[in-house]
Amino acid sequence: MTRSVLIAEDELIVALDLEAIVEEAGFEVAQTCESLSCTQEALDHGMPACAILDVRLVDGEVYPAADRLNAAGVPIIFHSGHADEAQLRDRYPEAQFCPKPSSPWSLRDALQRAMTQKRAE
Repeated sequence: MTRSVLIAEDELIVALDLEAIVEEAGFEVAQTCESLSCTQEALDHGMPACAILDVRLVDGEVYPAADRLNAAGVPIIFHSGHADEAQLRDRYPEAQFCPKPSSPWSLRDALQRAMTQKRAE
């Protein structure tokens, strides 16, 4: 089983921080995308074990990619300052939420839970 994490984040500094957190937690960054189109293209090439998604990307909202991940059973961690958590919970009840800014510890904990969830399936 892959331990790869897809990151969809359009803020460079935040993306670099997320990459470091993923790697420090012992996982591999599959790809980091700043746009929905890049995220969709990455999914065309294969599903990651987990995804960390910002809601607003440079070319639109991440929902089409989140829908694909959700349908494939890939655990999702939404990491956004612009998300309505109640709406996201309705649409993606299995997803986790780490609002921006989140501590590295809460993101690492979310990653561990997501990977444990993936192994249990």
